[in-house]
Amino acid sequence: MARPNLDSMLLATTDPDRLHAWYAAVLDPQADDSMDGYRILRFGTFHLLIDRRDDAGPVSADPSRMILNFDVDDARAVAARMDGAGTEWLAPLEDRGGSLFATAKDPDGNLVQIVQLSEEQRAEMEGGA
Repeated sequence: MARPNLDSMLLATTDPDRLHAWYAAVLDPQADDSMDGYRILRFGTFHLLIDRRDDAGPVSADPSRMILNFDVDDARAVAARMDGAGTEWLAPLEDRGGSLFATAKDPDGNLVQIVQLSEEQRAEMEGGA
């Protein structure tokens, strides 16, 4: 039997149009589709599904329980797009030993981290060190 593959995540929201617009504008997905009322954004092989839910509050009740991590090629450019969209920062962009990290809040208050690893750190991760 094949092992499970994490393929997607559902973000429930009271305002899917607002949430979709933010993710599409600041993170530039490879695909942006709609199906059966869902907005589906593809980042690499991972799909972010955005859906209206009446049982969800307008703001995430405990945003630190889940953080969406996005591996980006140009963290400064992504951070600038987030700034342009009026994004609130939990932790602004910082250099940590040559790698760049920042944690933002999406319009619903969910935490979104952008990460640009240095070549050295990427090589260490790929080498299993």
